[in-house]
Amino acid sequence: MPGPGAGPGGAGRGGRCCSGLPGFSVPAPAAAAALGPPGQSPSAMSGAPGGRRPAFPGLPGELVLEEAAGARQRCREGDGSVPGTLLCTNRRVAFLPAQAPGSHAFLHSEYDVALPCIRKLVAASSFTKPKVLTAASTLKFIPEELAVFCRDFRLLRFHFHENGLALQAFRVANAIAQAREAAAWLGDAGEGHDGWSCPAEAPLEDEDEEEEEGSAATLLFESLRDWEKELKRLGAVGWRVSAVNERFDMAPSLPQYLWVPSGLLDHDLKRTFAHFEERRVPRLCWHHPGGGDLLRAAGFHAASEPGSEDVKCLEALLLGGRGPCVLADTAELPTLADIQVAHLKLRALCLPGAAAEEKWLSALEGTRWLDHVRTCLRKAVEVALLLAGRRCSILLQEPSDRDLNCLLASLVQLLGDPHTRTLPGFQSLVQREWVAAGHPFPHRLGLLRCDSPREEAPIFLLFLDCTWQLVRQFPAAFGFTEAYLLALHDSSFAPYFSTFLFSCQRQQGQGSPHRPCSQTYTPVNGWRDPQPGVPRAGRTGSPACRLPTVWDWGLRYSRHQRAQFRNPAGAAGTVGAPDAADPQTPSRPTDAWPGPGAGNVFVLTKGTLSPQLFPWRSGRPPPRLSRWAPSLESLGERGGSPGGNQPPAPPPGLLLPCAAGPSVRLWQRCYLRGLPEAQRGRFAPSPAGLAEELTLLQDRLSAWQPAGPCTKAASSPLTPSR
Repeated sequence: MPGPGAGPGGAGRGGRCCSGLPGFSVPAPAAAAALGPPGQSPSAMSGAPGGRRPAFPGLPGELVLEEAAGARQRCREGDGSVPGTLLCTNRRVAFLPAQAPGSHAFLHSEYDVALPCIRKLVAASSFTKPKVLTAASTLKFIPEELAVFCRDFRLLRFHFHENGLALQAFRVANAIAQAREAAAWLGDAGEGHDGWSCPAEAPLEDEDEEEEEGSAATLLFESLRDWEKELKRLGAVGWRVSAVNERFDMAPSLPQYLWVPSGLLDHDLKRTFAHFEERRVPRLCWHHPGGGDLLRAAGFHAASEPGSEDVKCLEALLLGGRGPCVLADTAELPTLADIQVAHLKLRALCLPGAAAEEKWLSALEGTRWLDHVRTCLRKAVEVALLLAGRRCSILLQEPSDRDLNCLLASLVQLLGDPHTRTLPGFQSLVQREWVAAGHPFPHRLGLLRCDSPREEAPIFLLFLDCTWQLVRQFPAAFGFTEAYLLALHDSSFAPYFSTFLFSCQRQQGQGSPHRPCSQTYTPVNGWRDPQPGVPRAGRTGSPACRLPTVWDWGLRYSRHQRAQFRNPAGAAGTVGAPDAADPQTPSRPTDAWPGPGAGNVFVLTKGTLSPQLFPWRSGRPPPRLSRWAPSLESLGERGGSPGGNQPPAPPPGLLLPCAAGPSVRLWQRCYLRGLPEAQRGRFAPSPAGLAEELTLLQDRLSAWQPAGPCTKAASSPLTPSR
């Protein structure tokens, strides 16, 4: 621990919600200040007496429980810290630097952490062992340092000087431990989410300017217009938008609108719901211009006994004269338990001192996280190649249709549709295949305090890692950057936006029972009566829930940070569908589909098409086994065995990533940022230290430039071939 140093001290503020060290307590969130009247924002929280810190713009109902003026946020041992004020509220832990950044955002992503995002809180002193703080623990020493371990792999470390900060350090450490337990975490299904509310008095930096392209062009898929617009972009002839679930009475976890065959009436469609788990029927996800259709559905209901009329409706929904139907089961993908265990091991490994340097790489492979990334990429490539090569219907089938189907459907579209690689296209993809499709974000991200049994499994974070692998291998094909993916990763743990707060559209539409449904929220005007017209995408949620969506990046990131989200060298993407695949592409046979007719059903397993009968078909022997779908091995994986044949060129618009061992890398900027060496240079200890680091970077840049980026990349043995 560094020695004590002089620093500004000060006693705690008077009129606290908590008082007295022995009987320290934090009031229940229900006792927090309520929202003000419509159109009026609560005043910003003032600083400590004497103006020791800048004003703190609080959220509605947010109370400052304790603060420590003069604390320092550290990035490594010895030096590299910045002075400021550490605050604990009933919503978050916030650090206000002495020289606050010139941003009007109500949440500064670098200095704030929401209470549900805190995984562990550790207090340390030079006279005793570090102690993990919980609501039931008793702190018997004055902490010199406080470490906040976050679920998003961040590690925030705050140091308290001895002069005048002992009482404040003790109080703020206890306050964070108590508030983390007493905070209004997200309620379970059916409960209101009024514990977290959107920010007031938080104008966007660019509010007076034209709205950003990414937010304006993002489809939220909360209206019939959005579904029709996207279906038209795909050019899916023979499909229509059905409002059969508009009141969520057919399938509560499905969206209001579904893409179904044009020849299937809603009356006949209703016959099919009872034959699938959670009543999640097959519906269109994506249409390839070559004729292939990508569908997704839950598993067939075990007790399903469809009659003759139901069978006709089911086969019209799955086949519909569009060629053979291929069932792509997610059984090859890792289970939810496997993903959760791997993520926990990865998070433990990425802490300081978790493993010796010479054993770190083997420990990384032992987590199996990268294995899960490889498996997901391989499966997505198999499905994408099958869609690009044949006119067929591929049905992604998962027992619940709410987890791995979301991941696989999104990856297939990223590989095959250039529009989804743009910033607005990717955001629309997440809205359709994750948010509207009913992925249970609160359960999977561990944002539910009383979740029994625990259902945590970071499927969405695994998808972001797979996306980062694609961005790294094909940087020119994407209109967004690693910084954007990292911002989306961190925002998934911030319960201030409607995107990740709910498990389905129905729950989101119910919103909070304590909020007037006749009023809407905008970051500039606060709570106002709704105006006629269509609301702008990204600014408000569904009619009952007016929380901003996560795509309102101006609420959390500065203009300079948002400029780093876009890739100027990346392809702008196309608004239309991808180019049709060349039927004569190598490694794809030109003969007709195996089997006697177009009504055949196959199951795709590791590149092999095996005949499969629907559960309601019996008494008829299946056709002979046929191998058709090209696996990654048959394509000669890039980066595979040395001296192998050059793989064939992929169809136009289709990305074929390398899933070989060395090509799937660790997302260091995300997972290793809690390590002290990864934070080097984040804070300059002094102007002289900043000048020294700048000189070092300039020397490295001058040494790198003569060789050129192409030569540098070619010399690396781990760089995948282009």
